[in-house]
Amino acid sequence: MTAQNKRLSGILLTVGGLLVIPLVFMQFSNDVDWTLFDFMIAGLLLGGAGLLIELILRKVKSKERRLMFGAAVLVILALIWIELAVGIFGSPFAGS
Repeated sequence: MTAQNKRLSGILLTVGGLLVIPLVFMQFSNDVDWTLFDFMIAGLLLGGAGLLIELILRKVKSKERRLMFGAAVLVILALIWIELAVGIFGSPFAGS
C-alpha cells in the first residue's frame, strides 16, 4: 500500500470515527439529537474537506501554498459547520 493510499484510508477512517462520536453521545444524552440527514451532511463536509486537502497535498508542490490552501479549506469547513449549527450569517440553511 502506497503512502498516498494510506493517507486516503486514514482520511476515511477519521471521518467515520468522528461520526461515531455523536452517535455514541445520542445513546446517553437527549442533548445530542442528530438525524440521518445530519450524519450525511457531516460526512459529506468532513469527507469533502479531507479529500480536498488530499488533492492539495498531491498537486501543490510548494509547502507555503499547501499550508495556505489547507488552511483555507479548514476555515471554509468551519464557517459552513458553524452556519449549519447556529446560523452566524442568517442564511436559509441556518440551524437556529
